[in-house]
This record gives sequence, C-alpha cells and structure tokens, in this order.
Amino acid sequence: MWLSESQKFGVAFTFGGFLFFTFGVFTFFDRALLALGNILFLAGVLLIIGPQKTYVFFTRPTKRRGSVFLVFGVVLILMKWTFVGFLVESLGIVGLFGDFFGVIVQFLRSLPLVGPVLSHPAVAPIVDRLAGIRVLPV
Repeated sequence: MWLSESQKFGVAFTFGGFLFFTFGVFTFFDRALLALGNILFLAGVLLIIGPQKTYVFFTRPTKRRGSVFLVFGVVLILMKWTFVGFLVESLGIVGLFGDFFGVIVQFLRSLPLVGPVLSHPAVAPIVDRLAGIRVLPV
C-alpha cells in the first residue's frame, strides 16, 4: 500500500512528535518540548488517517475515557503542571492505543537485536502480560 503525500507528512509529524515528547521527558518534563510533541503527534495522526476517521476514533465509546485523559493531560502540560499532565496523558495514551501494544510487541520480536531478547523464555511471559497478549496453553 502506497502512502499519499499527506500521509507521508503525517508519518513524519507523528515521528517528530514522538521524538519531541521523548526529549521532553529526558529533559525533566520540559513544557515546551512536551507541548510541541503533543501537537506534532496529534497533527500526524490527523494527516495519516484523515479528519473523519480521527474523529470517529477519538469519540468511539470505548475510547472516550482515553480521549478525555489525553486532552486533560495536554491542558495540564500547557498550564505548567508538566509532571501531573504527563501522568494523566500517559493514562490517556494507554486507554487510546493500548489495543496496539500486542501488535507492537510482535513486530519488535521480528527485529534482529530486540527480537531474541523479547522472545527469551524468562522475558517473554512478562512482556506478554504487560502487552496484554494472551497465550493459549499447549
């Protein structure tokens, strides 16, 4: 599947938002970096899936609580309550994107350096439990 130009910009914005958000955490919750990361991330999601699907995703009944926490966390960050805003926003991110954690773990297991670590018998059950992956007994 090929990406349109706006979707390519959306991927770049989302990745930039992730980087700025990460740098904001590493710089002891710098408000400007966290806010810029949030704006880029949300703009990237909007460009990747489009306005209509973004609205449907964030207002889905199972995602409303996560959406409220995400927005409230962003508002707290902008009001200079960066650490509390980060915690509230993290709850929102887990509520919104928690369904994707299993897919992300499966993808990471296919990578050369990370895959063997995540698939190790001592580590795999812990990672599966954290990601919400249900393993059927054999």
